[in-house]
Amino acid sequence: MIKRPTLIDVAREAGVSAITVSRTIRSPEIVSERARRKVETAISRLGYIPDPAASALASRTTTTIGLLVPSLTNNVFTDVLRGVYDAAEGTRYFIQIGNFRYSALKEEALIGNFLSQKPAGLIISGVDQTDRAKDLLRKAACPIVQIMDIGSDAIDMSVGFRHAEAAKDAVKHLLDCGYRRPGFLGARMDPRAQRRLRGFREACAGARVFDELRIVTTPQPSSVGMGRRLLETLFAQAPDTDSVLCNNDDLAVGSLMEAKARNTAVPEALGICSFNDVEMARHMVPSLTAISTPRQEIGQRAIEMIIAEISNPGTIKERQIDLGYRLEKRASTRRL
Repeated sequence: MIKRPTLIDVAREAGVSAITVSRTIRSPEIVSERARRKVETAISRLGYIPDPAASALASRTTTTIGLLVPSLTNNVFTDVLRGVYDAAEGTRYFIQIGNFRYSALKEEALIGNFLSQKPAGLIISGVDQTDRAKDLLRKAACPIVQIMDIGSDAIDMSVGFRHAEAAKDAVKHLLDCGYRRPGFLGARMDPRAQRRLRGFREACAGARVFDELRIVTTPQPSSVGMGRRLLETLFAQAPDTDSVLCNNDDLAVGSLMEAKARNTAVPEALGICSFNDVEMARHMVPSLTAISTPRQEIGQRAIEMIIAEISNPGTIKERQIDLGYRLEKRASTRRL
């Protein structure tokens, strides 16, 4: 059996102490450039692979930042991942991803699993974990950032935007365009979708245009096809609906396709407002009006907050960051 090179072997090869090798691996910024290059050359020549478990035992932490998301295929979280990796590039930290697939119990199990590995920090989607998961997070010995949402119930730090307020602004835009019978389409209906629906209800009720028949949701996953089916159901329930707020871009694209299949003119007979504003929404014909959310920036800021907290614990003053959103007015809603 081939013997694996050890840290001592690397030190001997580089002509430095074992402590210098250890510091180069764990905190390269505190080692001189000359020593670091010698150690890196020796590691490469010997094929040495550090033992993360032993490193965690010695330092009480690793250089791994955990990231828990509900989906790896949803374009929203693809953009978040891009921001996370961009911000981590060039640092000594590595990203480990956990996908809990919109299951609160799977998320709870993943949180326990990640924390047992002594991560440098943990990024969690949303603020709606189970009671046990929240207890685990409160007791965690590392910085925690909850993303996509803003709320007073954040465990440690959070960065995101206010979903209900965004939905209210979308409804206001539809009303400003002259529409008077808005509907809502939603799929999956996770906590963020529920907040958007709440904002829709409150805005419509305040303007005295609310009708329960104009709300169509499903617990099933979102897709373009689902958008077509939901709009079909909406028209069956409330055929006089003249506009719709869609919970995401897939549903909005599907609604646009269904409207075209019915020869329903957009935006004249039906206004469509989307949510998130992925690239596809901007290039539809007509282009989709949308609530544009700062997904990539959320990922970037989460990493920056964790690294800042590791470097100077307790010094971050702004621990809940609201990045806001933009209403992008496009051709799918008319202008009076």
